[in-house]
Amino acid sequence: MVVAGLTGGIATGKSTVARFLAECGAQIIDADLIAHAVVRKGLPAWQRIVEHFGERILRPDGEINRERLGDIVFADKDAKEVLNGIVHPEVFGEMGRQLSLIERDRPEALAIMDVPLLIEAGMERAFSEVILVYVPPEIQLRRLMERDGLAEAAARARIDAQMPIEEKRRHASIVIDNSASLDATRASTFRVFHRLCKSKSVSSVFSGN
Repeated sequence: MVVAGLTGGIATGKSTVARFLAECGAQIIDADLIAHAVVRKGLPAWQRIVEHFGERILRPDGEINRERLGDIVFADKDAKEVLNGIVHPEVFGEMGRQLSLIERDRPEALAIMDVPLLIEAGMERAFSEVILVYVPPEIQLRRLMERDGLAEAAARARIDAQMPIEEKRRHASIVIDNSASLDATRASTFRVFHRLCKSKSVSSVFSGN
């Protein structure tokens, strides 16, 4: 089985590339979806988050208000580290479980670990191949403003809260430039898919290879 990491920056189009890879036949393990699932009401991560941050971060139905919790951790580095310490082990455990199932049922598959903060978390060392979805910073800013209806200052603040896309580029082994048309991005993604499928098994700490 071939395993590769996929990452990007806000408004660079990572989800679009993940969709194209899935269309090719890649098995996508989405860390964001898993992160949402492991903090559902009543689960161990939910319990620990509520114990630490209090019921102020809950919605009326008892689920976590992600926007309210996000505001707290965005302004407090220590709070962010606490939250990551609760959520990340649960996410990594579920990612490993899903990868084991793919390896069992589809040993010939290309498995893509879709992780927004892959490089920030130092996870690039877990993969022989790291795919970065890239757009130049000025396009990233414009697309974020258009997508979320943000003023320039607010969009810059969100971008500045992440590792700069140019710095991420230095950590990637494969770069998919998403600054042109969707057709161009699709073609680039298909070429990457076929290149990886022809390679030998790509190591990952999740698969134990």
